[in-house]
Amino acid sequence: MSQCSEDIWRHKLNQELVMGTYFYDDVELSFASADDSDEKQIEQINQFVNEGVDLLIVAPNQVSTVSPAIDNAFDKGIPVIVFDRKTNSEKYTASIGADNYEMGSLMGEYIATQLGGKGRVLEIMGLKGSSPAIDRHNGFVKALAAYPGIELVASLQGDWTEESAVKAIKDYQGDLTHIDYVFGQNDRMAVGASKTLASKTTKYCGIDGLPGKGNGIECVRDSVLEVSYIYPTHGDQVLQLAMNILEGKPYEKDNPLMASLVTKDNAKVLLLQNEELVRQSNNINLLHRQADNYLQQLNSQRLITLLLAIVIFVITVSGMIIVSNMHRRHRLERQAFSMVVNVPVEDEPAEVAPAPEQPQITTVTPEEQAHIEAGSDARFLEKLRGLVQEQMGESSLSVETLAEQMGVSRVQLYRKVKTLTGRTPVDIIRLSRLNRSKVLLETTDKNVSEVAYEVGFTAPSYFTKCFKDEFGISPSDL
Repeated sequence: MSQCSEDIWRHKLNQELVMGTYFYDDVELSFASADDSDEKQIEQINQFVNEGVDLLIVAPNQVSTVSPAIDNAFDKGIPVIVFDRKTNSEKYTASIGADNYEMGSLMGEYIATQLGGKGRVLEIMGLKGSSPAIDRHNGFVKALAAYPGIELVASLQGDWTEESAVKAIKDYQGDLTHIDYVFGQNDRMAVGASKTLASKTTKYCGIDGLPGKGNGIECVRDSVLEVSYIYPTHGDQVLQLAMNILEGKPYEKDNPLMASLVTKDNAKVLLLQNEELVRQSNNINLLHRQADNYLQQLNSQRLITLLLAIVIFVITVSGMIIVSNMHRRHRLERQAFSMVVNVPVEDEPAEVAPAPEQPQITTVTPEEQAHIEAGSDARFLEKLRGLVQEQMGESSLSVETLAEQMGVSRVQLYRKVKTLTGRTPVDIIRLSRLNRSKVLLETTDKNVSEVAYEVGFTAPSYFTKCFKDEFGISPSDL
């Protein structure tokens, strides 16, 4: 996840992404924050590409400057999800986020309606060159254009921080008296404006509508802001979209997130709902940590059991050797004694085999037991490979489906396959598809896209990337 900056809104998103991984066994999620620096974000994206990530989620800092790094990742076969912000390129696998133009337009309509079509309005914009700042401004200006009696006094340049709004207002040389409404393109800049302008009649509007102390919803409840607009994070939906792409499941390229207005009438209810959500989230995190502890304890118990079994085996074998040596020494002593006194002493009778009609008790040696278990494991893997071969052309083939067909849980399937092969079930499915695709490319006249779809991939670009990683060549070379 390449974040353009580090703030409360993005921290909430990151937490939701992490919670989304609880539903998957084999997902590793890495975060990087560019701190509003194009150069830093480009460097971080290139680092992710060099590390060979399977998928990249990115919130571009600005529309144009970061695009080449994102294009490079996409061209190398890495699926790219553009979240929250846009680039000036179409080289991405999917996008997800709210409509910033619509937000600006709705805020303009709200202010114009409250003013009855007449008044003076000030806008404070977000980071210059970022797509939300551009889209919110365009939507806001377009909405106000329908009301000739409303004067947009100025659109001051901020950078999403409260301090930038304070500075922009103080640096402005024009007339800021009798401002009826201030539209801050986010809540923090709107709050910064409220602390700077002297007028007590000015009203302030923002965007983000975050819950929590000192954030947008609380500011509306406490009348610091008149309204805010919820800009949704929905990290769980972002992660689900990523997994649909990686697992070859159906997905939409453009995924809009719905938002809503926060007013004094609904602010208290929204805060109460958020408190309940936070409580439930904390419970889920606690359960997740407890589950991890239980698994660690279980693994420790298994290790202790294995060590005890080894100790018992060693003691048993050592005891048998000691008894055998004592018995041999005793027999030698008797023979030596008989030679001294010249009394013939017969050897102790050999052990008599059980009578044929009596059942003979047999002991399975460790080698025989290993052979039996190896045969069982081989049959397990043969059944798994057969199921994968039969269904690999279905893009919906998943680990859950295989686990159900094998008669085990998803977790059991993952652990057994990992133990026997060193690979995950997802690896087995992908490798089987790639091996089949290699044969098809070498023996038929089908093109790369046809082969990719035939073996179950839903994106030829992702198929090409996986093929290169596995065989070291492009499928088009065949």
